[in-house]
Amino acid sequence: MGPKTDRYFARAKVGGKLIRQSLNTREVRWVPMNAAMITLLKRLRAERADDPPTAAVMKIQECQKAMDRACREVGIDRITHHDLRHFFATTCIEAGIDIPTVSRWLGHKDGGALAMRVYGHLRDHHSKAMAQKVRFTPDLSTEVLSAASSAKDT
Repeated sequence: MGPKTDRYFARAKVGGKLIRQSLNTREVRWVPMNAAMITLLKRLRAERADDPPTAAVMKIQECQKAMDRACREVGIDRITHHDLRHFFATTCIEAGIDIPTVSRWLGHKDGGALAMRVYGHLRDHHSKAMAQKVRFTPDLSTEVLSAASSAKDT
């Protein structure tokens, strides 16, 4: 078996979804993948053509080494795979994906309670931004369309 960081999950791609099976609990969860993710995984797999098809596309410690090197080169603090997990969750929530869905993708089993505590403030920011879009007076385009419609009727 591989290093500790690689043995927790068996990974496979099936029908556009990533299957993650916990080797500890034998539970399986499905995480949908978009076309960009499938393309990326295929490219990474092609770069490791000598590996067996069941091998991980990239081992966690390889990712960490690449991220450490990149962070040093650009002069920023170290980023871990856990930081990327938070980045993913934040990006999803800011894109409008509901917290219970993101929570399931992260493997949480609490219906989103933990994710709501960690990421709930993002909804507050989003809510404030969306509130700025609410108008109680007609905007110019509505007035123009209304005037054009009235002119056509006469």
